[in-house]
This record gives sequence, structure tokens and C-alpha cells, in this order.
Amino acid sequence: MSAPVPGPGSPAVTALGGGHGLFASLSALRLMSDRLTAVVTVADDGGSSGRLRDELDVLPPGDLRMALAALCDDSEWGRTWSDLLQHRFVSGGSLDKHAMGNLLIVALWELLGDTVTGLDWVGKLLGARGRVLPMASVPLVVEADVRGGGATLDTVVGQSRVAVTEGRIEQLRLVPEAPPACPEAVEAVRAADWVVLGPGSWFSSVLVHLLVPELAQALLETDARVCVTLNLAAERGETQGLTATDHLEALHRHAPGLRVDAVLADPSAVEDVDELADAAQAMGAHLLMRQVRRGDGTARHDPLRLAAAYRDVFEGVYGDV
Repeated sequence: MSAPVPGPGSPAVTALGGGHGLFASLSALRLMSDRLTAVVTVADDGGSSGRLRDELDVLPPGDLRMALAALCDDSEWGRTWSDLLQHRFVSGGSLDKHAMGNLLIVALWELLGDTVTGLDWVGKLLGARGRVLPMASVPLVVEADVRGGGATLDTVVGQSRVAVTEGRIEQLRLVPEAPPACPEAVEAVRAADWVVLGPGSWFSSVLVHLLVPELAQALLETDARVCVTLNLAAERGETQGLTATDHLEALHRHAPGLRVDAVLADPSAVEDVDELADAAQAMGAHLLMRQVRRGDGTARHDPLRLAAAYRDVFEGVYGDV
């Protein structure tokens, strides 16, 4: 399968998410469009990002780093810089498990005194095919009401804990409750032709965008069409046991007024296609079933297959479900 080539009329696409899920969508979308913006969650509180966040009082840089790495092209230059961003130190000291890209991003923030400007400079250095922005201007804490085996709800605090929680997540919250959105991220949503939500950790990386008031309002008011990309498998932890339809219903529960135009899913990840099609139709969306999984049997997206699927979504090629 050959890679699509972005043309002068390629759509303006804004992709929302974080971590490995956003990395997957961006790796595909950069083959489709040269007008690409990533809006990234800033609630990570674990690992290298959490340590830098606590020590330096900055936005957690890890998910932003991964988005920038995804936008590097496949040239020797792009691959080298992507590998450098993702490189982690191994030592017996304080640098152990810090990602080089996290340190680079935070150093530019300190030097320039502005988060967005710093990210733009990293993008220029890498030759990134697109722009990376935080979804909010301050670090966030994720809280989730989780129902276990009984009737009581437990509150789980912190993105790293929410991601691995056992039980069914009923409701999400952010602290602060109404954080300031990154103005450039809001503008990117309003100016887009397409907004892409997912794949990724459904509650802790995708749905959290809907809890930032200005960003949520932009999603409700934008003229852009919205594509929801479903995961290839339920994650151990926050979505364990959830079906593809359950993912859509969780989205609707957290953003009942959100208009969705397309839902993209891999047949191998859907137990009941008719049920999913009905749920998509209830949200006003077409369901597009395409093989987007890699051929090695792992639950990872193939960039070329996913890019081809996005091309069909953007061109309105759905076929019969």
C-alpha cells in the first residue's frame, strides 16, 4: 500500500488525544494533510512527565513530546529526531528514565517563557508536519467516579491511576474544574475542516478534552466535521470489558450535544456491528469499518491503513456496513 500524498487542497485537521493513541492518529494524518494540528492532554502525573511537572511546576511534556515525534517525517532527519525525542536515559541517578524530548521541551519553555512558542520551536527543529498544542494552559488533575462490584462509587485521582483503575468509570472531572483552554487550541478546533477524536486511553486521554469548557464549546460550535476513531481493543484498566458501543455511549454521556459525522472502527475490534451502527446513527454519524490494524497481530494501528481509512472518511466513502 502506497502512502497518500498531501496536496494543496488537503483538509485542515485538528486531532485531539494523548499518548500512544494520538501518536497513531498523527502518524496516519501526516500522510493525509499538511494542515495538521494536535491538541494534547496535559494531565499526565506519572513517570518522567510527572517528575518534571512536580519539580518545575510546568505542563507535563510527555504526551506533547510523543505528538511531536509522530509528526516527524520518514526521512533520515525525521527518524533521527523522532528517536532522539523518545530516547530515555538509563542510570542510577536522577536522570534515570527521563525522556530526552521532555527535557528539551521544558528547557525551551524556561528559555522562551511561553509554552506554545516553545513547542513551535521544537516543531521547527524537527521539521514536524504540523503543530502541537496543549489542550489547557495549566497542568490538570483527572478524577474519576468508579463503580466496582458493589453499589458504591469510589473516587480515583490522577491520570496514571485512572488509566489502570479496575471497575467501570461513571464520570470524569478535572481539577481545576474549569481550566483555561489554550487559545490556539480553541482556534484550531474552530478553524478545522475535520476534528479527529481518538484513538487512545478513552477516559484519561480522549474524553478529558470535553471537560475543558472553552474547548468543549468550540467542539459544539465548530463548522468542522467530527470523526471518532475507536480503539483496536479494550485497555487493561479503564476500559476493560467495554465494547466498541460502550465507548461511543461514554462519549455521548460526557458530551451529549456533540455532533459526530463519522465513526471509524476495525472489524476485529467490534463484537456487534449492528449495535455499533445504531449507536453511531443515534449520534448522527456514519460508521466506516476498515482494517486499520497492523498485520503482526498486535493491537497497534498501521499508519498506511489508517491514512487510507481517513481518506475515505474525508471523502465520504462509506459503503455498506
